[in-house]
Order: sequence, then structure tokens, then C-alpha cells
Amino acid sequence: MRRTSASLLAGTLVAALAWASGPSSPAIALDPSPGVADLAQDINQILSDSRLTIARAGVVVRSAANGDELYSTDGGKLMIPASNTKLFTGAAAAETLGLDYRFTTSVLSSARRAGSVLAGDLVLRGTGDPTMLAEDYDALAAKVADAGIRTVAGRLVADDTWFDSVRLGNDWAWDDETAYYAAPISALTASPDRDYDAGSVIVSVAADGDKVKVSTTPETDYLKIVNKATTGASTNVLIERRHGTRTVVITGTVATPYQEWVAVDDPTAYAAALFRQALTKHGVRVLGPTVTGAAPSGAAKLAERESMPLSELLVPFMKLSNNIHAEILTKAMGRKVSGQGTWAAGLKVSTDFARANGVQVLNMRDGSGLSRRDGFSPASIAQLLTAVRGKPWFQAWYDSLPVAGDADRFVGGTLRNRMRGTPAAGNVRAKTGSLTGVTALSGYVTSADGEPLVFSVMLNQYLSGSPKDIEDKIAIRLARFSRTGTVDALPQLRQAPADAPELECSWLKPAHC
Repeated sequence: MRRTSASLLAGTLVAALAWASGPSSPAIALDPSPGVADLAQDINQILSDSRLTIARAGVVVRSAANGDELYSTDGGKLMIPASNTKLFTGAAAAETLGLDYRFTTSVLSSARRAGSVLAGDLVLRGTGDPTMLAEDYDALAAKVADAGIRTVAGRLVADDTWFDSVRLGNDWAWDDETAYYAAPISALTASPDRDYDAGSVIVSVAADGDKVKVSTTPETDYLKIVNKATTGASTNVLIERRHGTRTVVITGTVATPYQEWVAVDDPTAYAAALFRQALTKHGVRVLGPTVTGAAPSGAAKLAERESMPLSELLVPFMKLSNNIHAEILTKAMGRKVSGQGTWAAGLKVSTDFARANGVQVLNMRDGSGLSRRDGFSPASIAQLLTAVRGKPWFQAWYDSLPVAGDADRFVGGTLRNRMRGTPAAGNVRAKTGSLTGVTALSGYVTSADGEPLVFSVMLNQYLSGSPKDIEDKIAIRLARFSRTGTVDALPQLRQAPADAPELECSWLKPAHC
């Protein structure tokens, strides 16, 4: 037994003794119950980790039932949230767009028909659907063919005017340009998989005798592949798109199959290329070039595809921390509220929603958290988590959060490999966040007494060694929290190796998870 007495005086004294090695502004238990004083001491001790000596750490714990603050250190300080930003974007989208919201992708034309000939342009119009796959463009093309059209005498017009033409988010790093998690945003796009990584192509390599075979998912000639790779005793290959181009250069050696998710340079042109390819497959020739532009007023609808509702899209968005979904939803909110599919309009919707729900400290530069100029305080995140519990859409949003220790990717998400075999497993539902030198974990946990808690842990400016285990220790400690009793020992977790990846597991894709 670590401590046999936990009176208010003793608990406060022990918490004070932890200050020397604890966080910069260690918390004092404000609640007289022995369990709260014990909790304060333990979190202070967890935050005394040497990796945080020159770092910033902000932690807030509240009772979700009555709003009592059980612990706070630097709770009001502005910190980089990384993907914790998606808590705000997802909640604002559920409130603004509604859980029944669906994206539509349409095929239109105002041209007259002459038998099987469409004597004018064929228009492909999008509203931002990130779930469009090559097979969905194929299905639209099949409907055009089923309508009896065999020749389009005009052009294929790609209408992406639902959103503006700004493709990359505020402050995004230029060296992320070809990374799928920073893909350009457009009202017309396509995904290569059912994670719905919009705006990217999977490029795969495999040894084929003494040559390296390259394939793409989806099959497309949109990218220009320059294959300089050779077979070898091991796989050490680089697949990289050249800045500002459609050219993907592959170098290195290949022994076993390997694949990389690569962002395209122009998602509108990529989607149009997939649709044109599908039209050809179904026997529909387009005589004119592919261009961009708005559909003419009054154009007739030839085919349409609706996405899954937002209630379902929240799952891959939040579980897998999909940046592109966040930015598309941001622009969709702007379009709905002000008629402007822009970051500025959408971010105003998100910040207005946050402030209307009592959030005071926030600075949103994008919807995903990829910007290092995004800023929230742990107290602001805790306030949001508390305020949304009464919303009619809360259950769907809550269910979309990653669940600690659940191995299913679409349940555990970015927490599926964390806190397994602890009281937090299957209990903690929280949003992760990761950038280089930044990690955060904020969400919900039920205490040992059955009390619902909200928490936010934000760690910034550490130099080496991912401190995600510090977040986990706090979450596990909260799962063991009791107002009436003390905890015998702190959770023991293995520290991540110094070379462990700092990004979200899902950002690195299955080969790394």
C-alpha cells in the first residue's frame, strides 16, 4: 500500500511535495475528497517525466456529470492541438450539416440529343464527396451509357465550383504536399480505398523476375510513373511525386511487395480522368477535351450518386483521423451557411459553434489540425467535450471516437494498439493528435465509481521520444479514479522507443500499424 491515509491535509501536502519534479504549474486538489487529492498527486508525478522537462504540458480533468474540475495544470494556455482539432470540426459538422447530410455527385447536360449523340458538353459536378471510388465513377458512366448515349460531341466539363479553387490549407508545410494526409481539397475528388483517402492513389511495387512491376489503385493513367527501381535482396524503395507535377519517381530496391499512398496534384483532373476512362469502357466517346467550368443553368440530370450520410462518414473520419474529410467538411459547412465553399467561411462556422458552447480559447486555421498555427487550450477542449453531451447528435459523434485497445480499425482507430489489458481498454473514447513535437489525447472515460469524466492532455515542444505513454498513463489513472479511495500504484507502461513514429498510426497506413 503506497499510502494508508488520505485526509485533505495529507493529500494536499503530498501533492505539494510533487511540485519540484512535476509540471510547470502543478495542480492542487480543490475537492476535499481523498480520491481527488490522490489523483492530483499521481498526475503531477506522471507529468514529472524527464521528456517533459523543457516541454509544455497542459492537462484538464472534469466531471462530465456536474462540471467539477478535478485536475488542471496550464489548462488555460494556448497549445498546438494537432488532430484534436477534429473534435471541433466533427462536432460543428454534426450540428451544422446534420447527421443525414450526404454529398452528391451528378452527371448533367443542357445539350440536345440526336439519337445516340449528345450534341454538346457532358458535365461532371461534385460537392466534395470524399467517398467516391473508381467504381462509383464507373457506375455513373454506366448510367450515361444506359441512357443510350454513345457519343458526346462536346467536352467533358468538370464542375468543382461548389468549393473555391484554393487547394491546400493555411500554413501546411510544403514538404507534405505529396503526402496523402495533406492531399489537395476539391469538390471533385476520388479515393483509392475504403478508408476514403480522398485525393490520393496507391502506388504498389513488386519484384517480377529481375524487374520491378508497378501498379496503381485505382488503375489510372493520370499519374506518369518513372520506374528506376531494381530488384534486390531487401526492399528499400522510395515512391515520391515530384513537386507540382503528376510524375511519380520510384527508386531503390524491391524484394517484397510495398505500397505508398501518394497525393495527386489536381483532384479535379484526377476524378475527371477516372470518369472519362469509365465512359470509354462503357462505349461512350467524348470527342472534346476535358475542361473545368460550371454546369449551365437548368442542365438536365443524367445520373447521380449520393454518399453515405454524415453519421456513417464520421467513423472513418474520426477513427482514422482523416485530414481530408475534416477540410472537406469545413468547406461544406461554409457553403451551407454562407454560400461560400471556402476555408474562411467554414472555419467561421466551426469557431462560432465552439464559442456558442462556451469555448473561449481557440484559433482555428484549418479543420484537421495539420496547421501548426492551430491553437486550443486544454480547458477549451474539455469545455467542448462537456457541452456537446446534451446534443441530439452526440451519440453518433461519441461512437465515432477511437476506443482504447480495440483491435478493430473501425472501432479502436488510432487507439487500437494503446492501453490494451488495462482498465482504460474499451473504456476510454478519445481523439488522438500527432505532429512532430506535438501529441494530444482528449475525450471521455468512466471512473472506477462509474462517474463519467472528460479530459484533455496536450504535450507540446518535446524533443525526442514520443510521450504518448504519458497520455495513456493519465487515461488509465482516470479509469481507476474513485472519489472515496486511493490508488495503490501508478500504471506501468513501456516507454515508446526513441525512433517510434510520432504521426498517427493510421496516417502511416497498415504497413506501419
